[in-house]
Amino acid sequence: MDEGLAKIRHSRSKKNFPFLKLEDGEYVEFVFSRAKTYLLMLLGGLAIGVAVVLFVFLMVLIEQPVLDEMGMNFLFIILATLIGVAVITALVTLRIYNGNKLFITNQHAIQMIMTSPMASSMNIIDLASIEDASFSQDGVLEKMFHFGTFRLATVGDETTYTFKYSYVSPDDLRTISELLTKAKKEMRKKED
Repeated sequence: MDEGLAKIRHSRSKKNFPFLKLEDGEYVEFVFSRAKTYLLMLLGGLAIGVAVVLFVFLMVLIEQPVLDEMGMNFLFIILATLIGVAVITALVTLRIYNGNKLFITNQHAIQMIMTSPMASSMNIIDLASIEDASFSQDGVLEKMFHFGTFRLATVGDETTYTFKYSYVSPDDLRTISELLTKAKKEMRKKED
């Protein structure tokens, strides 16, 4: 790649992703996130839960033809609390969804995983240390909604880094394989 273009891509990557702390000459090639259908399934499940709560609430109101004011206020407090919990759960779900990313640079793979607002991890792997990159879809839902598991297997300690509920196209996988090969060649040149 042209050195001028590499500098432009590096400065653009540093501007767009300041939290990555990229090295000199390093730039972001790919950004993978969880599949949007995964988010829709999570929020859909939450919406179904809220609909069930509202249905139960309406059934209780229908069954009680005469409720005093205190009983009605109590039911509305319960309903407001349950809807508040649903909104907070949706916001936490969105935060966790947006906190899961996989960045492939020209030198590293950077995996950011968030399992809860209080639990997250970051793994940085040299591309030259990656033996294999693969993408798999297991099951009808993954095929139907176009998401699966992206795997990066390292050399030596045989650690496998997985990024679930994402989508990697065959063209992207081919390009990533080319990046891995290029990184290994550059490492061999440095060793010689």
